[in-house]
Amino acid sequence: VQLQAYGGGLVQAGGSLRLSCAASGRTVSNNAMAWFRQAPGKEREFVAPIAWNGGSTSYTDSVKGRFTITRDRSRNIVYLQMNSLKPEDTAAYYCAAARKAIGGAGRDEYLYWGQGTQVTVSS
Repeated sequence: VQLQAYGGGLVQAGGSLRLSCAASGRTVSNNAMAWFRQAPGKEREFVAPIAWNGGSTSYTDSVKGRFTITRDRSRNIVYLQMNSLKPEDTAAYYCAAARKAIGGAGRDEYLYWGQGTQVTVSS
């Protein structure tokens, strides 16, 4: 499985971006997916997972109410809509596909990783 994340860029605080993650090689429609992010000098942190059918999502506290994770199983794409962006959201954002149909916050639950797309929020 290859995961390609895109949609990052430079945006002012308060703005929005939508990240996409396209899977190829084989379908991931039965796998949980997730977004993680990593700021310079920091550990990679969990942002949000989504279950195989899109029916279960959760968010790290710092993005609740601002970010929304969705997926289009027929197209093998996962999205992260990011609104009300803050400078502290600046990071490289990575998508990942889990080993199982339901995924959580642990990095070791995810078998496949994309290359990352940079999000920079200016104040």
